[in-house]
Amino acid sequence: MNMTSIKLKFRPSASPDKEGTLVFQLIHGRAVRRIKSNYQIFNYEWNEANGQIILPLASSPRYKQLALIQLNVEWGMLRLRKIADELRNSKPDWSLEDVVKRFIPGTDTSRSVFNFIHAQVLHKKLLGKIRSSETYRATLNSFMRFRKDVDLTFDMFDSNLMELYEAELRNRGLSRNTSSFYMRILRTNYKQAVEQGLTPDNRPFKHVYCGMDKTVKRSISLAEIRRIKEMDFSRKPTLDFARDMFLFSFYTRGMSFVDMAYLKKQDLKNGYLSYRRKKTGQLLTMEWTEQMQRLIDKYKGNGTLYLLPIITKEDGNERRQYQNQLRKVNRRLKDISAAAQLAIPLTLYYSRHSWATIARDMSIPVSVISEGLGHDSETTTRIYLDSIKLFEVDKANRQILQGL
Repeated sequence: MNMTSIKLKFRPSASPDKEGTLVFQLIHGRAVRRIKSNYQIFNYEWNEANGQIILPLASSPRYKQLALIQLNVEWGMLRLRKIADELRNSKPDWSLEDVVKRFIPGTDTSRSVFNFIHAQVLHKKLLGKIRSSETYRATLNSFMRFRKDVDLTFDMFDSNLMELYEAELRNRGLSRNTSSFYMRILRTNYKQAVEQGLTPDNRPFKHVYCGMDKTVKRSISLAEIRRIKEMDFSRKPTLDFARDMFLFSFYTRGMSFVDMAYLKKQDLKNGYLSYRRKKTGQLLTMEWTEQMQRLIDKYKGNGTLYLLPIITKEDGNERRQYQNQLRKVNRRLKDISAAAQLAIPLTLYYSRHSWATIARDMSIPVSVISEGLGHDSETTTRIYLDSIKLFEVDKANRQILQGL
């Protein structure tokens, strides 16, 4: 089987004062094709040895533009590889011409659905909304797979197309809520396209499900949390760390793992921990407790600015470190739930649900629970929060932790 080589190349300008052009080079068998991109950089911004754009310091005036170009060409490379893989699996006599035709379809690029959503991915990333950019990217990849990488314009969206997409998602084994998740992101982008005059509103989502089904409650009892806390993992450091991260999340009113990862030592002052939720930007402040301090003392020696040893290197790959740790901790928590003979496979999210459920069972007001969890303004319980005092939430947390 002939392998297909897809690389990014740079065609420099004869003049060092002028920008050269980035080119996609495709080689299959003895055939070679080059696709000129729309992106240009200066000669000194290209590393010929590794075939990559040289990014300057973030403070450089060229950084944002070059970072955008890098994201765009990476997306182009991904599309080319996906097109080649699809053709390899479906058309034995395919050629590079087939790849080029799919990569450069006869679609008005200013109205292209793929380009529009991709632009939203970049926009979210530049705003620092990394999680949103990742979910938009996942939706785009899923929809491109459904379309077999053939682009379209928003005025081609209709209810039949969305019903077919929903059917494929279900055939892939996705749950109704996951299918709805993709549909809601597509619907958001479609509404933006309508607002920008790219298409009239043809109501393409009227026959597909865009709601949220009730899911099984993901909580365990205080007795089960106590059982996990008292287990001896002194000879199994990976399980010990996963258990401690779960407990820290519970101690801090169900703090999400991403917020835990980015907690800084300076966030802890005068007996209170203050941080902004990554998801909503909301500022939360809580009383620092003895249980929290014991865990921090256990992991002394962390040489970074972060409070917990989740991100251990300040090298620009902090988010990747957080994501890797999240996967590892959730895997180990499943081992812990088996060792503790729990009826469910434990994940970090159980700490949040468990804190809220235990608080409710202790007759703590819903409004106080909502404040403790840091729910955003869309949550119905937030209407009670104007009169909630900080000490009430801390009192609720102390009441829960005393049970341990």
